[in-house]
Amino acid sequence: MKRILGRVVSVAGIIAVLLVAYGAAGMAGGAAPSNAGWSQPRDGVRILVESNGVHTDLVLPKVAAGVDWRDLLPGDDLADPRYAGFDHVAIGWGERTFYLETPRWSDVKPLTVLRAAFGSDRTVLHVEHIAPPAAADDARVLVLRPDEYRRLVAFIRASFAGRQAWHRAGYGSNDAFYQARGRYSAIETCNAWTGDALRAAGVRIGVWTPFPVTVLGWFAPPRHPLRDAT
Repeated sequence: MKRILGRVVSVAGIIAVLLVAYGAAGMAGGAAPSNAGWSQPRDGVRILVESNGVHTDLVLPKVAAGVDWRDLLPGDDLADPRYAGFDHVAIGWGERTFYLETPRWSDVKPLTVLRAAFGSDRTVLHVEHIAPPAAADDARVLVLRPDEYRRLVAFIRASFAGRQAWHRAGYGSNDAFYQARGRYSAIETCNAWTGDALRAAGVRIGVWTPFPVTVLGWFAPPRHPLRDAT
């Protein structure tokens, strides 16, 4: 019994060390800049980067800089097509089971996370049709030049594997999931994909962004006049 208990403790210790090392590597990768010379223009295409604490999304106008998302993301894909009247879409990428089962932190299941971390080719894109959100602590505004925005769109569109869409009760009537390209793992997480997309556009972002904080941390939070005055 003591030998078995010792092995369990040893395995738990190894797992703890690996998790700490992974977290440290992720924060280091998120702090090291790529596209270091980039700066936001005054005018351009306004997008947002938002997080629910687990996943990050890119919030984009449906029509801007010569790009029109309505052909790829029609209202017929939604449980309630009326939501297609909104003029923005929020797009995120991730592992299918992990994405479907974890809309919030309270839904996270360790086994689901562990399975996804070891790698999965069953990836999806989650798309919500929404009104343009305001800047918030969990939604940072970003302005891109038209050519930067088109590069961002090219990266996102290349992640779509097909036109099949399906709906998930509990995520609402304004969203759909689409088959995606790419392999999910502890290295290529949903948040790393967001960083990859921004990096492809030429935006200043970390070289590896596996966590929400390593994405949002690059962009200024909104000002809160009452808080900032104290």
